[in-house]
Amino acid sequence: MSAIREIVRLDGVFKEYVGSLTCDWLGGVRPSIEVTYPRDGVAKVDIRIPLDQDVRQDDWRIEVRPAFAPTFRWAPHLAPTDGHVIDQHAFRAPALIVHDGRRKLAVVPDLDALAKAGDGAEADSPRWYMDLDAPANVLTAGLCATSVKEHVLFVREPGALFVKGQVEFGFYLFATEEPEAIDNPWRDLLAFFWERWGRPLYAQGQPVGGELEPYVRRAYQWAFKEWGAAVWQEFELAGKEVGAPAFIVNVTQSPNYPGPYSEREVLSVWNQAWFSSLRSAHGLFRYGKLTGEAVWIERANKIKELALSAPRCGGGFFPAVVATEMEEVEIDGRRCRRSKGWSTLYWGNSDRNPFGLGIREAPLHILDMSWTALLMLRWHAELESDERLVDYARTYADSLLGLQDKRGYFPGWIDAESFQPCGVLDQSPETSLSVTLLLELSALTGEQRYAEAAYRAMDAVCEEIVPEGRWEDFETYWSCCRWGREWLGRPIERNGMYKQCNFSMYWTAEALLACYRSTGREAYLRIGRRCLDELLMTQAAWQPPYIHVPTLGGFGVMNADGEWNDARQSLFAELIVAYGMELGVDEYKERGVAAMRASFALMYCPENAEVKRRWEEAWPFLNERDYGFMMENYGHGGRTSPVRDPMGEFTIFDWGNGAAAEGYLRMRERFGEALLLGKS
Repeated sequence: MSAIREIVRLDGVFKEYVGSLTCDWLGGVRPSIEVTYPRDGVAKVDIRIPLDQDVRQDDWRIEVRPAFAPTFRWAPHLAPTDGHVIDQHAFRAPALIVHDGRRKLAVVPDLDALAKAGDGAEADSPRWYMDLDAPANVLTAGLCATSVKEHVLFVREPGALFVKGQVEFGFYLFATEEPEAIDNPWRDLLAFFWERWGRPLYAQGQPVGGELEPYVRRAYQWAFKEWGAAVWQEFELAGKEVGAPAFIVNVTQSPNYPGPYSEREVLSVWNQAWFSSLRSAHGLFRYGKLTGEAVWIERANKIKELALSAPRCGGGFFPAVVATEMEEVEIDGRRCRRSKGWSTLYWGNSDRNPFGLGIREAPLHILDMSWTALLMLRWHAELESDERLVDYARTYADSLLGLQDKRGYFPGWIDAESFQPCGVLDQSPETSLSVTLLLELSALTGEQRYAEAAYRAMDAVCEEIVPEGRWEDFETYWSCCRWGREWLGRPIERNGMYKQCNFSMYWTAEALLACYRSTGREAYLRIGRRCLDELLMTQAAWQPPYIHVPTLGGFGVMNADGEWNDARQSLFAELIVAYGMELGVDEYKERGVAAMRASFALMYCPENAEVKRRWEEAWPFLNERDYGFMMENYGHGGRTSPVRDPMGEFTIFDWGNGAAAEGYLRMRERFGEALLLGKS
């Protein structure tokens, strides 16, 4: 670290917010610092350092020490030790935010300056970073070399090479005492990001331009024709013809792959919070109505029949996964993983659980059952009347009510034999999804007991989860990013934040909008907007030069992982637009449309020419028979590359191209094609 530090002096109101602001020298060169004030409560700091030779320095930074003791802190990523940083890879809407209930201070990197800095792809390249040290009360922005550790955290590396020439760095400071900005600490910054960077890109047609229906057509052509032998699974169950897309397929299952295929995971069909075949069936049904082609409705109904075939247990509970036995076989000298076929099927639940249990042994997940039951009600209300769906969902809801605890929560997992809570996430924001289910069931049946249980649950989440940002759900700890499980139920001390996943922010924002619409209580709408805005801080509001696919509107996942353009954006998009309609806010409408359009940005097809080139560089055997193939996200490992980019190797139809198609068709029906084209 540089031994020489420059004091940066601020004028006016900032003296009440900033105790000190210092800036390092770089290689013995004093920085040139200019401070301007674009508007009240905003300062812009521009830093230039002319280097007449290359400089190696471990770290260069600015440090902001607030003039108050914060009671609230937010950052886009976790940096749990002094050796960790928040790397530029996590800069979707980057900010460091603190407040004490009266004064709020935020540091926002100047993304224009970052865009000029290059991609930082070399191992010793200085990369932009931020850091939030809660015990020391220091907010940092700077430059250093970094690497990726765990999944996915970033650590400092020594010896960053600052190349001869002018180093430019900049950031904004936001300061306010407005009560609304304390109550919702993200709203003013989101508006700034969108106005400054997001809206101009949106107006240019980012992230993808033109009509979206061709992408939908490609998704269905891929799944049900070109890759149909691998994707579409059809079999008889209890005397009924059922079917659904396989949970996951990989590049070895391409009709063009020059070798034997090997299945990545168990051949199975899921009705789970991520991977929902019933959600995909909604899209197929709508596509059949739109095109007049009966084949899509026929397949949608086979998926529906499979969902209704899930055997009930303990009253109205039911499993989320139907799977087949697997085996290893040797083909042409290669060991390949293959299914033994649907004659070996068994029912179970998601293996993404806290107990390390596989599909067959896993406990029942309330979240998965509530989501499936909600989709059943929506099918009945929106697509085609089917009282069996209502009966199935209602029987489940009656069992669910028996699990509600005294505080109002529904548990996370229940034992598959005793049907008692398993003791993990029993008071979590996963409860919010059950709120939405119960409100829709109450509206459909007229039974107030469902609504009363929903409001009790919602009030518990509002009182205990929302204020402290305790966004802990199954994905937070039991997906690919399992770091931090020892922090379950408490914030990471150094950052003053919980490990957070945006999935539970979405469920809560959705449930609060439903509560507002059913009661008219403004408090529900206000808190719902706060949750939505926290969610939107994980949405890309610009196009970084080091992310080599279109990013505007795409979503990350959590504050300890690396995804860009994650498939969840096709689920989130409708809710964002719905808030825009409810509040009359164009920014939300545009962000929702951008999210929907970003849902197709990773698809392998001619419409995405640059992305198509990258796919073919990664997998040279791909051709027109693979159009529609699409990875669930990009940059998951925390690094990207301008060449030989790791684009991914699998597609999950129900959490990828099929999910994107469903999201588009649902929004098209609800809001109209003009909105999705950015014309209204």
